[in-house]
Amino acid sequence: MAAEKSPIKICITGGAGQIAYSLLLEIASGKVFGLDQPVILHLLDIEPCMEKLNGVVMELEDLALSLVRGVVATADPLKAFADVDVALLLGAFPRLKGMERKDLLAKNNDIFRVTGKAIDSVAKKTVKVVVVGNPCNTNALTCMKNAPSIPKENFTCLTRLDQNRAKSQLAGKLGVSVSQISNVIIWGNHSGTQFPDARHASVTMNGAPESLTKVLSDDAWIKSDFITTVQQRGAAVIKARGLSSAMSAAKAIGDHTRDWWFGTKEGEFTSMGVISDGSYNIPAGIIYSFPVTIDAGGKWHIVQNLKQDDFATEKMVATYNELKEEATAAADLAAAAN
Repeated sequence: MAAEKSPIKICITGGAGQIAYSLLLEIASGKVFGLDQPVILHLLDIEPCMEKLNGVVMELEDLALSLVRGVVATADPLKAFADVDVALLLGAFPRLKGMERKDLLAKNNDIFRVTGKAIDSVAKKTVKVVVVGNPCNTNALTCMKNAPSIPKENFTCLTRLDQNRAKSQLAGKLGVSVSQISNVIIWGNHSGTQFPDARHASVTMNGAPESLTKVLSDDAWIKSDFITTVQQRGAAVIKARGLSSAMSAAKAIGDHTRDWWFGTKEGEFTSMGVISDGSYNIPAGIIYSFPVTIDAGGKWHIVQNLKQDDFATEKMVATYNELKEEATAAADLAAAAN
């Protein structure tokens, strides 16, 4: 009989929020880290949310799941990130009505500077960090810069939700299951400038993978409605339900983290916001969503040599330019704070 695995520690910020509420069951039930992997959950939120967070702890206890070996609920980042293996950063300052983007960047710059420093001080040096709170690419960059003892490759941001949205749109258009769609790409920023790219995607038909664009044969839709639908999906959800995506966001976080933990399937890649290294002529040093493969050891690799046409290049540069502006603004804020 195999020896039981030692528990891993997972920190979730924004622990009292609606995304965490959906995500916690995914993790606690073994869907993310495995059915044989015990977990200790560290839940972080701000002091005014402690009563609500304690209610979440009660529910975790009432689930009576054998994989949950402990729960820590705290408003102290140093306690929350202590010795953690994975940090899922859901918490961020929301964009309020009338707030300019620069104000949102300023609020979150403060939050993620503190977060990065806490991770640098007390988390494991091998910690895997997934930033979800928006603007997630630039928040991840800020967090990374404030945790210099952690490898840059250990900081990622979530674009898997956009990828899942894109797969769903393509499957619906083709009248197939989403499980038949693979290798859809999200390039760039998790924002309205992102570039959902189906040109390298495959669809499995009659048991064999085929070029999705050839099967679909609708280039006009691929270059117009498909892109704008994915880009604007988050806003459409907010308009319809009065709240941002939670259930689908939690599922995407689980997908992202599971692939990072176990690796991607042979022949498939996924989209993650990672530190740029000059690939595809995107200058090094920003968190940009690329197609990546992930090996069994958890190391990601940007997929190389995917052909780009003028249309794709224009879209990829446009989303880079937005990220560059955000990164410059964040650097200015950091300089002013020091």
